[in-house]
Amino acid sequence: MAGHSVPHFQNDGGYKTIEIGVKEFMCTGASSPFDHPHIYIDMGDENEKICSYCSTLYRYNPALKADQSNPAGCVFVEHAA
Repeated sequence: MAGHSVPHFQNDGGYKTIEIGVKEFMCTGASSPFDHPHIYIDMGDENEKICSYCSTLYRYNPALKADQSNPAGCVFVEHAA
């Protein structure tokens, strides 16, 4: 998870919906410099939640692991400067 205790997800592809394998996570928007404040989202008892910044709908999919997304490639990976 690249040093994150809570999984981070991004939406560079502009997807309307991203399936993820966790219910507690951070949304970063798109990659820098097009990101938004990295916000914590907790789905609680629900199976989906919309990011209040970028309007991405995140949907829980228990078949996915914490470091997977559908579509693939939405897991945020911090790159060294």
